[in-house]
Amino acid sequence: MNVYKKSGGFTLLELLIAIIIFAVLSAMISGSFFLSLKKGRDSRRKTDLEQIQKAIEMFYEDQKAYPSFDIFATSNLKLCQTKIASDCGTEKTYMQKIPNDPFTNKTYAYVSSSNQTYGLYACLENTEQVLPTTSTNYGSFSCSVNCKDSAGASTPCIWGISDSNSLP
Repeated sequence: MNVYKKSGGFTLLELLIAIIIFAVLSAMISGSFFLSLKKGRDSRRKTDLEQIQKAIEMFYEDQKAYPSFDIFATSNLKLCQTKIASDCGTEKTYMQKIPNDPFTNKTYAYVSSSNQTYGLYACLENTEQVLPTTSTNYGSFSCSVNCKDSAGASTPCIWGISDSNSLP
């Protein structure tokens, strides 16, 4: 006669193995999930800079000079014919709302030299990408994250766009 009858439950060892398997799987999934979120935000930053660039080029067509004022002085403003403002009034509006960084909500950087050249800059999050240039034309703008340049060296994760006559 068998005195020990199995109750149908799981043993402690079986439960620990199942928990370890779930932990490993969730770590693998969440790692790629967070990387894809960073890539998505970086893509948004690049698109934002391209849209701002188009507005600045339209400004240049009318004014024959790039904006001398910091177009990111304050968030939630419009790029107007002679200024940035919450209301352009009767002035021509080049951009209805100047966007901010999608993650930190900080402004991007705008550097202008003699109103004839400019650079737009953003900090990227994805450190796995290779940046095309190691230019330092971005003045005091800095990023705390480092990416790799084309030679494999560590460089600040700054993405830049500039006018057609200069490098970003």
